Amino acid sequence: MRARVVVTVLLLLVFFRASGWGADSQSKKDASTGASTADPNTPSAPIPSYVIGAEDILRVSVWKEPELTAQLPVRSDGKISLPLVNDVQAAGLTPMELAASLTEKLKKYIDDPRVAVVVTQMNHQRIYVLGEVARHGPIPLVADMTVLQALATSGLTQFANTKKIYVLRAVNGVEKKFPVNYKRLVKGQGMSQNILLKAGDTIVVP
Repeated sequence: MRARVVVTVLLLLVFFRASGWGADSQSKKDASTGASTADPNTPSAPIPSYVIGAEDILRVSVWKEPELTAQLPVRSDGKISLPLVNDVQAAGLTPMELAASLTEKLKKYIDDPRVAVVVTQMNHQRIYVLGEVARHGPIPLVADMTVLQALATSGLTQFANTKKIYVLRAVNGVEKKFPVNYKRLVKGQGMSQNILLKAGDTIVVP
C-alpha cells in the first residue's frame, strides 16, 4: 500500500513539473511582489532606421575599390561627392537607402559594386548639457553615445553634485526624468543608468 502511495506522489510531481506548474507559481509570486524582468522606464536604443542629415559625417566603403572608400561630410545642400558619381543626395535617406542608391549609380562603371554606408558622426542631431559643466550647450550626438561619454565630453566642475545628475527626455510629448549617479558609474556600478542618449535629450548637472 505504501509503495502505491509513493508511486502516485512521484507521478503527480512529474506531471506538475511537465505542465509548468512550478514556473506558473513563480510568475504569480513575481507579480505579487512587483518583480519584473524589464524596466519600462529604461530608455531604448536609437532605432536602426536613422535618417541622414546635413553636417553628418559618413564613411562610404566600396568593396575592392579603395579609391572610392572615404569619409565624407554631408553638405548643407544634403549631398555628398564621390568619384565617378559626383554629387549624390544623402540627407533624408537611411544609410541602407543611400548605399542602394550609390550601388545603382556605380553599376555603370563597376561590375557588381558592393557599397556600405556608416554614419560616424550624427552632427545634425544634438543633445544638450546644462549646469555645473565646463562646456555648456549643444553637443553632436555620436552613434551609441552614453550619458557617461557625454559627461566626459562636457567635463564636470568641482561644484557638481554627481549623485543628482539626471537626463530629461520627451516621451510621447511628456517630459521624463532619468536619474544618473555619476559617482557610481565611474566605479562601474549601477551601469543600467548609463543610458544611450537620443537626439533632443538634456543632461542636467546640478
